[in-house]
Amino acid sequence: MTQKLTGRTALVTGSSRGIGRAIAQRLAAEGATVAVTARSHTPSVSRRAGISSALPGTIEETIALIDGAGGAAFGLAADLEDPDERDELVQRVVDRTGRIDILVNNAGFADYAVVDDMALETFDRTLEHYIRTPFVLTRAAAAYMRSQGAGWIVNIGSVTGLAPARPYREYNKSSGDVVYASCKAALHRFTQGIAAELVDANVAVNCVGPSTAIRTPGAASLIPDTFPTEPVEYLAETVLAMCHAPAAERTGLVAFSLHYPWSQQLPVHTLDGVSVLPPLEPPATANPNILPAGV
Repeated sequence: MTQKLTGRTALVTGSSRGIGRAIAQRLAAEGATVAVTARSHTPSVSRRAGISSALPGTIEETIALIDGAGGAAFGLAADLEDPDERDELVQRVVDRTGRIDILVNNAGFADYAVVDDMALETFDRTLEHYIRTPFVLTRAAAAYMRSQGAGWIVNIGSVTGLAPARPYREYNKSSGDVVYASCKAALHRFTQGIAAELVDANVAVNCVGPSTAIRTPGAASLIPDTFPTEPVEYLAETVLAMCHAPAAERTGLVAFSLHYPWSQQLPVHTLDGVSVLPPLEPPATANPNILPAGV
């Protein structure tokens, strides 16, 4: 472990499980003090198509994993659909640690439906999570990062945000990911635009998404059993790569978690930072519109 993030504070939204938990673990392994957030301290409830179900994972479980590996973390419950809780979250991190150096906009909501069948509530919630929330948290965090002289913002994107390859697969015709994917495409563009606005303040803004998909508790029901997935460690390592270089050196990238490490010969570690995993080549089935070094 290089401890390249020692002395820094990181806020990772939606880090009670899945991708957010993995990112929190990896940043903590490099010395960051991580604010672990989720809607509550109890297991979350997912609501899709009018059906509610409990999801595994809590803030305390993520903190225990970080503590057990020798890292530092604390928990903050915040419902990002509540405007007051969302508006106060960055300030709560600063009140606790005196600073915020890294913001990872990971939390989200996905409920796939073809446009003909999608409820307006689902449309609105999807935009709320992937457009409004990153905007609000980025604006709040950037103010502190400017005053500190540096900062790193990472948005979690998606390969669905790229144009589907033709001829269209059956998945593209029937999966119902269009609204979710459109929001991720907007998040990619938001990343690139805000990177330009903040580069002179030495605040780096990048976007990282899976090259294929990651079968997390929240997303498993949306991923067909035959769809190729990837280990979460490669995404966590790619996020880490976006959290320490000066903005003049690395900002405005939309990168993908198998392609970027492979193209940059970036060693990928276990989430505790102790061991190096084997290089993993992007599969031939990956979207051909991905540029390996990011764009």
